[in-house]
Parts: sequence; structure tokens; C-alpha cells
Amino acid sequence: MLALPLQAQGTADVARWERQARNVTIIRDDWGIAHVYGKTDADAVFGMEFAQAEDDFNRIEMNYLNSLGRLAEAAGESAIFQDLRQRLFVDPDSLRAEYRTSPPWLKKLMDAFADGLNYFLYKHPDVKPRVIRHFEPWMALSFTEGSIGGDIERISVRELAAFYGDSASAARTSGDADDLDFDPSGSNGIAIAPRLTANGHALLWINPHTSFYFRSELQMVSDDGLDAYGAATWGQFFIYQGFNPHAGWMHTSSGVDNIDEFLTAQPGRSRPITVAYRTDTGLARKTFTVHYTAHGPVVRKAGDRFVSVSLMNSHVNALIQSYTRTKARDLAAFRHIMELHTNSSNNTVFADASGNIAYFHSNYIPRRDTSFDWNKPVNGDDPRTTYRGVLSFEETPNVVNPPSGWVYNSNNWPWSAAGEGSSPRRENFPRFVETGTEETARGFHALRVLMSKSNWTMASLTAAAFDSYLPAFERMLPPLLMTYDQLPATDSLKAKLAEPIAALRAWDYRWGGESVPTSVAVFWGERVGRRVLPAARTAGISIMQYVATSRASSADLLGALAGAVDALTSDFGTWKTPWGEINRFQRINDSIAPHFDDAQPSIPVPFTSSVWGSLASFGARPYANTKKWYGSSGNSFVAVVEFGDSVRAQAVTAGGENGDPRSPHFSDEAERYATGRLRDVYFYRSQLAGHTEREYHP
Repeated sequence: MLALPLQAQGTADVARWERQARNVTIIRDDWGIAHVYGKTDADAVFGMEFAQAEDDFNRIEMNYLNSLGRLAEAAGESAIFQDLRQRLFVDPDSLRAEYRTSPPWLKKLMDAFADGLNYFLYKHPDVKPRVIRHFEPWMALSFTEGSIGGDIERISVRELAAFYGDSASAARTSGDADDLDFDPSGSNGIAIAPRLTANGHALLWINPHTSFYFRSELQMVSDDGLDAYGAATWGQFFIYQGFNPHAGWMHTSSGVDNIDEFLTAQPGRSRPITVAYRTDTGLARKTFTVHYTAHGPVVRKAGDRFVSVSLMNSHVNALIQSYTRTKARDLAAFRHIMELHTNSSNNTVFADASGNIAYFHSNYIPRRDTSFDWNKPVNGDDPRTTYRGVLSFEETPNVVNPPSGWVYNSNNWPWSAAGEGSSPRRENFPRFVETGTEETARGFHALRVLMSKSNWTMASLTAAAFDSYLPAFERMLPPLLMTYDQLPATDSLKAKLAEPIAALRAWDYRWGGESVPTSVAVFWGERVGRRVLPAARTAGISIMQYVATSRASSADLLGALAGAVDALTSDFGTWKTPWGEINRFQRINDSIAPHFDDAQPSIPVPFTSSVWGSLASFGARPYANTKKWYGSSGNSFVAVVEFGDSVRAQAVTAGGENGDPRSPHFSDEAERYATGRLRDVYFYRSQLAGHTEREYHP
């Protein structure tokens, strides 16, 4: 369906938008954060979409180009198969039909979502969309969960291109992640029960690790009982990570095996999908005949058999769950909403004002025959591989109000979610509820800062979440030091590495802006990681575990350190370069693919990538034009919340709220972000007195 030009909007549409705008008040606080007040939930949705578009329309449009499978219309031929992957599961005609049969209350919210964005474009003719010049309500059903990497993104674009295209198109295509990622996406969530807190109130730590600027920070309030604050993924009309006056929720990525591949001799049906893509002369189109089995779309071949994929694909219920949980007043209400079983890629850490805390494992886990290894493709022609519904709440490794008084998750397994004696036991659950085979570095760190502690406050929980310990290096460095000690005195590396080894030997395994050992350890860790990655994968363990158990060769350990010393010396003049001079935060523009420049101002960041066990994560690397390392992912929206008779919160957002470099809120939070110095959240309207930058109707 072709979009209408902006000038062709009907007068009836404009009149409707203007009427709804009068029901909405937006208050921008002194950090530029939008507090949106509407008479109805639909009014609040209308206003929050308008406010998000004011801050960064480009990111809204890009999210929907991705979710609708229309990225190639902006990016060109290289994105065709990324779009095809999306379109295997997201069909516009089907979404239109689902919209028409949605509950009336949900249709009103989807209408308001589209109207808010279209009204913004009407009011801002200077904004030139790349592709989507008119939003339609059903589009909200294409993007319902809020995770940075949805379930669909686990399907290899290159393998899809090899199957539906040819070897040349597979080589040209884009969309798969790098082979070795030293900042795995993920998050940290912590909840503390009232009996362990100084004020007798439950505490919640919200710390998603995403690419920077993936979500906006805002509040949406209505006279219908909506009052939610937190991080909303650009273009979605619900708070994804956040809290209301009574409860809060924090999502982390799950290690559950809930996406399955099925082998079949023949697909059952086929249909055409046409993907449009940009060329120098305008739009061109390519049509694919795609295949489906009873289990889902075919994405590749394995030998002479077709491989199809099954994943959670319930658009309406997923959107209902994502929105209605923001209005949950307590654990019972939140638990009831979970019966929809559509929060597939997330774990959830929860706290409420009644003093409840909980860890909820993935909310969508198909019930399957445990005689099969579901980590591998299974025989889809065998009736025993048919799903038998989903696991119930009781069948899932959840933790509610544990004796330990705390729960956490850092993308690790659930077997340590509440500490020893309070966590689920692995032997009580099917293997497919969790794919992790070992505790993670961040898991070790979280256990260290949480165990046997009491009198927690917002300040002490924040300090714990920015604790500088790097457990991966405490485990990985002893084999390196032992290998060095065994070198003959005549070996050339003995002298070359003497000082770096001495620095590492004396190190306390803590990051710091002035720390030279942090620089040496990170440069070494990345190099040894690349050397041992294939062997570690073959062994089915992490790089940390592989090195820590003395499986890495002396050549790998010492060669990586020699390479690290040489690289530091070459790039910075000396290997004795403090970490803060290397690891930097910089925001020059708002392009989706970030640009950095050593000649432009930047600020030091003391914490490291989460892969080394840092709870506060900063995923940085050098670029083709830089020597310094610049972060583009890790801590994004960060908040600590206390639930009592009233809710108190502090937060910080990477950089700033607005995507326009000319805005005072483009990077006004950068220093607070880098130092972990959270600011007060103005949750109640009365708190905005003296902190209001602007109040207006859309």
C-alpha cells in the first residue's frame, strides 16, 4: 500500500489530530525528558509518540523499516535479505487483519500511535522521512516486544541469502553479527526485599545493555490509571524497562532454548514475497518464492533436507502483554499478565511496593519431548517433535520472594538467581529451559556484591552496580603469570614482558580511569580471546573458562600479551597508558552507525565491556580512523527505584535525550553517565515545579 504524501492528508485527519492534541500536555523537564499527560490512555500514547518524534524521528522510522522488512528501501540492495527474513514472519496483510480483529481498547491505542506520528510529520514539514511518510495503526503489531535483538534476528541472514539467492548475494548481504563480540548485548537486573533495605522498602536496579540511543526516557500518564516511567524503544507506545507508582520491571536477555529448527523432506506450501530496494534510479523490486512447513518458514537447507524455524509469533497478545504490564499494581497483577506467554526473549526482574521481589525466566517456552536435543535441528516429520503447548509458570525456573532476600539476572543462567539455597535447581527442569553451561563473569560479580549484605539503600545499590571488580581477569591471569614464570631466562619475552607482567601481578583486578593494568589486561584479553575462540567453542565453554583452566597454549598466552604491549605502544606511545585515555565516550552526531574522531572532544569512561565481568558495561573499540576506543553500546538507560508509600528513583541516559546535536540535551548527561552519578527522577507532577523547561500541547 502506497503512503499518502504529507500534503494529501485529509482535513478530517488534521481536525481529529488537533482535537486529540488538546487533550495532551507535554512537560519537558530540565533534562529534556518528556512527561506526557493525557485524559485517556490513547491520549497518552498520542502524546508520547509525538514527543519521541520530536526527540529523534529518524530512530523511530529506522525501527519500523527494520520491523516491517522495508530497510532496503532506504539502505539499498545489501539489506534485501534482512528484509526477507523479517517478511517471513511479518506480513502486512496479516497484520492488517489482526488489527481489525484486535480488542477495541487496543485498536484505540494503535490508532493513537499512528496519529501521533502522522501529526508530528504534519506539524514538521521540514522533517523528511527516508521511506515512511504515513504511519498506519497496524504497523504497531510489527514491533511488539522492545528487545534490541528480537527472536527473528537469531536467523542467519547469510544462510537465508544462500538459500533464496545465490553465493554472490550471500556475500553481498548484511545483517549478521561479528563472529566474536567483546560486548555481548544483555542487561543487569537486581531486586532487594524490604527486610534487607535500610528503609524497609523494596529496591529495583534497572540496567539494560544496548546500543546507545536505542530507547528514549519518558513518562506517560493518563486519567485512566496509566502512570509509567522508564525506557521506551523508539516508536513503541509502552515503557519497556521501568516502573509505575507501585511496581517495576527490568528485562534481561534469556538463555532459554525457545527457537527451534525442524528438518523436513519437503515444504508444505509456498508463497511469493516481494521486497523493494533503493537504487540510484529509484525503487526496484525482487520477488522470492518462499517455502513453509507446518513448523514455520524455511530458512536454509541441511544436506537434502529443508530447515524451518519456529518462534513465538503472536503479535496481538505480545503487544497486549507489553502494554498492560506497565499498569500492573503488584506481583499478582504482573503474574496474571504473564499468562499470555509472549515475553519470549526476556527474563524479568520485578519488585513492588508491597515488598514482593521476583525473577521470572523466559515467558515463552514450548513444552517438548525431552528425548530430543532441541539445541540442534530435529526431525519435523516425526510427530513426537510437535509442540505440546507452553510450560506453565510452575514448570519454569522462576523465583518469588526467596529466603535470600534478593534476586538478580545478568543474562546468566537462573540457577544462581537468588543465591545458594534460594535458586531453582537445574535437575528439576528440562534442559531446554536454559542453554548456559557455566556461570558467567557478570554472574560471579553479582553474587559477590549481593551475598551477605543488608541495609541496602539506593546509593549503595548504585555503588554495587558500578563496582569495579573484573572477575574474568582474576580467573584468566594466573595461567598467564605461571606461563611467564616458567620461561627460561634467555627467552626474549622474559625481558620484554617483565614490566607488564609485574603490573598485572600487582593489580587488584579492578577497572579505573587511571589504571594501566586495566589497559594491558583488556588488550591482552581481546587478543588471547581471538586466538582460543575456535577451541573454546569446540569445548563448549567460554573464553574465560578455557583460559582459566589452563587450556590455552603458552604461545597463545604470551603471544597475546606481546601483541597487546606492541599495540599499546604503537597507538599511544607507551604501553603504560591509563585506561581512561583509551576508553572514551563521544557523541558527534546521531547517525545510526556512529562516527568518532580523535580530534574531537571526548570524555574518559573507567568501566569496561561486560564480557570481563563489569556490571557497568561500556562496549568500546577503535575505528578505522581512530586510535582511541569509543563506546557504542553497554549501559544505556540506568535507574534505581525505591518502592514505598511513594516511589523514588534516580536515573541516567547515555549521552542525552535528544538526537539533534544542536539541542542542549544532546550530550548533557555524558559526564553523569561516565561516572555513574545518577540524577533525580521527577516522577510526580509536583516534583516538576522548578524543573520545567517547557509545557505545551503537541
